[in-house]
Amino acid sequence: MPRACRVAPPLLAALVAGAVVAAGAPREVRGLWVVRTSLTSPASVSAMVAAARHAGVNALFVQVRGRGDAYFASRLEPRPAALASQAASFDPLASALREGHAAGLAVHAWVNVNLVADAGDPPGNPRHVVNRHPEWLMVPMELASSIGDPRGPRFVRTLASWTRSQSATVEGLFTSPMSGGAADHLAHVVEDLAARYAVDGVHFDYVRYPGAAFDYSREALRRFREEVAPDLPRRDREILDRRQRSNPLVWTQAFPVRWDTFRRASLTDLVRRLRGVVLRCRPKAIVSAAVVPDAQTAVAAKFQDWPAWAADGALDALCPMTYAIDIGVFRQQVQAARSLAGGRAVWAGIGAYRLTGGEAVRQIEEARALGVDGVLLFSYDSLVGPARGPDNLSRIGARAFGQ
Repeated sequence: MPRACRVAPPLLAALVAGAVVAAGAPREVRGLWVVRTSLTSPASVSAMVAAARHAGVNALFVQVRGRGDAYFASRLEPRPAALASQAASFDPLASALREGHAAGLAVHAWVNVNLVADAGDPPGNPRHVVNRHPEWLMVPMELASSIGDPRGPRFVRTLASWTRSQSATVEGLFTSPMSGGAADHLAHVVEDLAARYAVDGVHFDYVRYPGAAFDYSREALRRFREEVAPDLPRRDREILDRRQRSNPLVWTQAFPVRWDTFRRASLTDLVRRLRGVVLRCRPKAIVSAAVVPDAQTAVAAKFQDWPAWAADGALDALCPMTYAIDIGVFRQQVQAARSLAGGRAVWAGIGAYRLTGGEAVRQIEEARALGVDGVLLFSYDSLVGPARGPDNLSRIGARAFGQ
């Protein structure tokens, strides 16, 4: 585990380049989310950087932790199977930093926080967090009484099967912010990344619960009982403990408001901790997060209290995922996010994968008119895909970014 934030010698050149980019960075962020599928070879990284520069983009958000794996030289998480055909020396993040900085682009490391696996294809690598620590995974309320011991042979299979049946609303398997081991592991992963790579920022995604029906894992329920029990008379504790033998949810059912607060606070504590890790290693880095645009839904259903994160400085920039097609809905989402940002930067997340080129340009222009600090387009991969044509991104750039 990393103990101090030291920069490895091979990255010193990238550090120098990063300092130049940060010092001269323009105010408006013109960003691209770059999904890990575009980081699988030196040629794909070079093509991505060239396309972004040609389109007038000035910031790349490269997905280096997609599903509990590492598109960088991680000491803690496995190299993904998608890189199996590449030489072991190929480091996607180092390549993106070297080429991106040389092209004058800022490079942010995009880290999926709690989402660690797709339910349809659980990871086979024994080093993967799902296989090493299944007890860190979130459990839905529906399975809390029946799923059994996390170390048992059926635990992950049962959880993955249930998740597949809920694929319309649950993206995959998530680690729990209420697990001390999972939180420690995340902090070490982020520290390792920030200490050794000259990133201009760290961008957190999936820093949320899948929904209000999570997390009912054994450790989460135990920690909640430990939180509440000292405040109760002995007789009340004994009654609840007896009931818990047949109903593991009894403490959460007895104190539903406090249970929601506890879950929300656990995630907020994790965000604050990760910010501290980044800034200890790289004090000038920008800490940002992709957030659910409707604050009420974010806070109540995802326990993602991003207005509080903005208010107390846990984030430098908010990126509401304003993926609406309707321009009126998009406008309302951006306005609401700006009103709750507490003076923090707002980068409007635009779902360009759902839009024509003209619609994407219109949303960029609308976001500017509303006073945002930048825009992020999701995603590079979709914008240059065969369905859109090779010149789609450059045409958007020409109209929106003057290229």
